[in-house]
Amino acid sequence: MNRPTIKLSYNAPVTLTFAILCLAALIAGNITDGWTTRAFFSVYRCSLADPLAYIRFFGHVLGHSGYAHFIGNIVLILVLGPNLEDRFGSWNVLWAILFTALVSGLVHFIFFPGTALLGASGIVFMMILLASFGGVHHGVIPITLILVAVFYLGGELWDAIFVNDDISQLTHIIGGVCGTVLGFALSHKR
Repeated sequence: MNRPTIKLSYNAPVTLTFAILCLAALIAGNITDGWTTRAFFSVYRCSLADPLAYIRFFGHVLGHSGYAHFIGNIVLILVLGPNLEDRFGSWNVLWAILFTALVSGLVHFIFFPGTALLGASGIVFMMILLASFGGVHHGVIPITLILVAVFYLGGELWDAIFVNDDISQLTHIIGGVCGTVLGFALSHKR
């Protein structure tokens, strides 16, 4: 008698590895009472002679302030990431994550010296805009892409101006802009 076999597939290696690294960073932060989060997974103004500054330019997207912050970002990444890896390839998604992390880390480092930034929300917004490029073919821009950009980026601009909270809308906007730039580049390349 043949039993059906169930196999697990590491179907989106960049997305899954990113989620695992974020979880590991969250656990490490909890175990060390936030030391690893401050040392490796937050970006803030410091001396460029500090070698950890360069790790933080990328590592800040792995850090999260708590479980709710982590889940809010990772669920969207797990939904969007596999589709993006199928469409654009795992290497391109990896470079998109690294590019977005570096740009948002540098902007925060340069322009916001008194605060620390952490979390993958910039990556989420990059993925949202990048995913909207599914219908871009031969110079035709789908209305869904325009609506996503208007609603998400417009909402973030509104919140940045009128809402006082601890959320970095600028990081969301940077992620969205990176996703748009990368979407045009990758769609043109395909």
